[in-house]
Amino acid sequence: MTELVATTPGLFPLPDWAKSDLADLKGRQKADLISGSESNAVVSTYERARAEVVDEQVDADLDRIVEGQLRWDDMLAHPLTVHDGVETDGIARYYDNNNFYRSPRVVGELARSGDVAAELRAASAVIDDAAPLQAVLPGPYSLADLATDAHYGDDREFLSAIADFLAGEVEAFPEHETLFLLEPSLVESPPDDDVADAVPEAISTVAEATDAEVVVHTYFGALGEKTHAHLMDAAVDALGVDLVADDREQTVYNAVEYGITDDVALGVADGQNTLIESAETLRERVEWFTDQVPMTDFETVYVSSNTELFYLPVNRYREKLAALAAAADLEREVSV
Repeated sequence: MTELVATTPGLFPLPDWAKSDLADLKGRQKADLISGSESNAVVSTYERARAEVVDEQVDADLDRIVEGQLRWDDMLAHPLTVHDGVETDGIARYYDNNNFYRSPRVVGELARSGDVAAELRAASAVIDDAAPLQAVLPGPYSLADLATDAHYGDDREFLSAIADFLAGEVEAFPEHETLFLLEPSLVESPPDDDVADAVPEAISTVAEATDAEVVVHTYFGALGEKTHAHLMDAAVDALGVDLVADDREQTVYNAVEYGITDDVALGVADGQNTLIESAETLRERVEWFTDQVPMTDFETVYVSSNTELFYLPVNRYREKLAALAAAADLEREVSV
């Protein structure tokens, strides 16, 4: 029997009231929102918003609760854009969509910052014992891909430094049940032959910094065959795949041809579309994949949106949470 676990990749949209309040505060203070420099009013606003999104996940009955990453104005680049050894260049497009981030340029050694750990401790206090905490980080390859190296001077060394930095961040995390490493760049900008074999080592470095279950979640389409094959060497518990994208048959082919992890995260809800899928539709997508990969008896299937949910209006994001929880709750266990 396979356990279904309802969760998300995090990065939620700001509540409308918080968006308005923060725009006013930032406009009046004209301060960079770098960890440690936020005013008490800004900190208080984020605390209230964090408590709200935690409550929404608890109310939806998700099996894992994320912090929500509401402070991540630069999305996956956030852990670098708040780092002392990083300068931010101009605004860059976030993959192939209309979202943008400040491009981080690494100019010094990437020592531990503790920024994400502080957010998780705050979330953990709000969650209490309502549900297990799930940590979220950019994967090392995606973070390196979104950044510019002006310090290390070598692609493999830079990737290794990013991995060591993220591992240091993870070591400071409070207790957490799962860790999602978000790796859309493996699909959008796959590694060339010079660094491809270093990617699983970098991911393993981060994964081995925690005792939690680690999911490396890929999305915006299917992995290339070489990338998938290399990723199977990473020391993670689960591979996350995008089942909303048109090329999901390639994802199945990769799993059958090159293998798949014993656990898997399935992106079955469309994180970029306001259409709310029924719980039955989401469950059918789960069962479609498990039926197509009959050689693997999955121990755990994480039922998730394919992408982060910050693309959605707040009301739609809440409905997606409810749909995911309901999809995992149809029977709670499913034969595969």
